[in-house]
Amino acid sequence: MARLPRLCPIGIPQHIIQRGNNRQVCFASEDDFIAYAHWLTEYAYQYQVKVHAWVFMTNHIHLLARR
Repeated sequence: MARLPRLCPIGIPQHIIQRGNNRQVCFASEDDFIAYAHWLTEYAYQYQVKVHAWVFMTNHIHLLARR
């Protein structure tokens, strides 16, 4: 059964988790972390998303963000 759509009200911070497939490594080097941080900054600005906090681990990330 498919997951039901989640409610994402504007203005309410959301805890976002992104994991590697089968918990595989997402970031193999420091350059990978730097590139991801750059893209996160760029697209958060483009889509008017406020990123309040982040944690980058080797196999996953956590974001606290709101629109």
